[in-house]
Amino acid sequence: MKKTKKLISTGLITALFVGLFSLAGCGGVSEKEMAELEALRSEVKALEKEVNSLKSEKAALEREIAEKNAKLDECAKIKAETKKNLEKLGL
Repeated sequence: MKKTKKLISTGLITALFVGLFSLAGCGGVSEKEMAELEALRSEVKALEKEVNSLKSEKAALEREIAEKNAKLDECAKIKAETKKNLEKLGL
């Protein structure tokens, strides 16, 4: 009797696990969901490409600003030197 109960409970547990794995296996991803996933992946790739492009553009603009600031500093330095020389000449 005890052996029979043990066999029945073992059988029920086994059937439960098999049923759960079967349900999990059958509930896979549909083709529509796969298409949506692929579309999202494509969109993410496009956005990452755009981000990289904008980062490159930002770096180029920062370099351009730095060059112009350096030129402005040099012009201010030349202007101050010229003003000093004009004052020496009494003009």
